Amino acid sequence: MSQNGVTFGFVCVQNAGRSQMSAAFAERERERRGLEDRVEILTGGTMPADEVHPEVVEAMRELDIDLSDRAPREVSDEQLNACDVVATMGCSALELDADIEVRDWDLDDPHGQEIERVRDIRDEIERRVVSLFDERFTDQ
Repeated sequence: MSQNGVTFGFVCVQNAGRSQMSAAFAERERERRGLEDRVEILTGGTMPADEVHPEVVEAMRELDIDLSDRAPREVSDEQLNACDVVATMGCSALELDADIEVRDWDLDDPHGQEIERVRDIRDEIERRVVSLFDERFTDQ
């Protein structure tokens, strides 16, 4: 990203649940704060699934966020090394440069969970994404 800009990466193995929710909340937060020209968002997985988990799509739809057209994608260490902050979801063994800030959010996998549990995971992700933006963009 350019001067005063930041690139956030959100990664999990399948890129079908937690990292997709994280990226969607980051996109929403970027728009809410008018930071479209300052924040780049990357999401991916080391072994992408075929689709975003249906229970994740359902839980996000409750917040008027549509993930039904998203597809899990692979992400490389090279792409992640271009990020300023990389949030992993508790399931990663990435080999990233030492100057990348890596945060392991250690979140339960929503796949196959009851919708109530998926909502809890979703809400925790939302809190963490908002907090990440608050850290980076408060007093600027």
